[in-house]
Amino acid sequence: MSIELFDTAARKVVPFTPEKVVRMYICGITPYDSTHLGHGATYLIYDLLIRRLEDLGHEVRMVRNITDVDDSILPKARELGIPYLELAASEISRFQSDMNALDIRPPFAEPRATESIDAIIEMINKLLISEHAYLTHGTVYFDVSTFSRFGELSHYSVEHMIKLARARGGRPDDPHRKDPLDFVLWQPSLSDEPAWRAPFGVGRPGWHIECSAMAMETLGPVIDLHGGGTDLIFPHHECEMAQSESVTGETFVKHWLHSAMVSYEGEKMSKSLGNLVFVSDLLKVADPRAIRLALMRHHYRSGFEWHDTDLDEGVALLHRLSAAADSSAGPNPAPFATRVREAIDNDLDAPRALEALDDLASAILSVDSTDPAIDKTAPTILKELGHLMGINLDRPLE
Repeated sequence: MSIELFDTAARKVVPFTPEKVVRMYICGITPYDSTHLGHGATYLIYDLLIRRLEDLGHEVRMVRNITDVDDSILPKARELGIPYLELAASEISRFQSDMNALDIRPPFAEPRATESIDAIIEMINKLLISEHAYLTHGTVYFDVSTFSRFGELSHYSVEHMIKLARARGGRPDDPHRKDPLDFVLWQPSLSDEPAWRAPFGVGRPGWHIECSAMAMETLGPVIDLHGGGTDLIFPHHECEMAQSESVTGETFVKHWLHSAMVSYEGEKMSKSLGNLVFVSDLLKVADPRAIRLALMRHHYRSGFEWHDTDLDEGVALLHRLSAAADSSAGPNPAPFATRVREAIDNDLDAPRALEALDDLASAILSVDSTDPAIDKTAPTILKELGHLMGINLDRPLE
């Protein structure tokens, strides 16, 4: 059996056929705010992929970084009047607590940008020496004209890339750039910002170079799968690919996978709108398995709106699954197990997999105890399939 996944660069669903050991890099958090539902939905879908790969006999080395120094966390720490690493430590602790509650597989490694400065400096040096980068006015920029395939991941037009760069803090109008799409690798630090010494000046790294360095330091020059939200396709992942391949001369990522954005009752979830739904708040009122089930009712590539009633449906499904798992027998579970795995293998179709799981639970709950075809393994198989989807049905309801 093999898994088929949508590949962002290829723009189609293709077979995902890694070797025994799967090297996976998932962009982690910038720890300046709490874990919201967008984070939860993103990390959950990669967790489902990891569980299925392990089910198929693979060893998965998933690296999820922490961007603890960048243009988002530093202003927030300044606003709060606390050291940026203190802010990071607080939010990292909350994030890890949320991930544990949702039963997200722990990463193989969790590198932090501030602990990877030497690798970042070394990578920038190589880009400067090979003339893929240039230094001007204390800032090192990547020269996109030296990478002929820039834009092939996102497939965006130059005009759209410039528009996104401007909207996402890329400053394409900076007159010191040779090209509006050239991006920062290293920049001078402000007086109250952290700074490190490098051959090209005292300062701090740009955002994109951090992930390239952390990924290659922990997984090597070639990664089987790189993931994150669709908001990271450009500029972050496009820039990662360009600088990484310019250093190594090899394909950086074999398969790019991105999950769509989550809205809240008709509006995009954003800090500016004040409508972020935080996982930690939901955990105060619901069993974490119900949250997970509610999120998995939506396909990862279909951006969806979260409504407060979604949680009610997750709770109701959890109660049905739990009741069925406590039953003594049911129908032949094999066809249901096949449906669950086939759904996951078909581009991580979690909604269809949940439907099959729910059908098995309903069949168990309605089984005629006098039926000669009754199967006592059905509740056990239901629990195994629940585990495959990250739902522990051995635990009592909370």
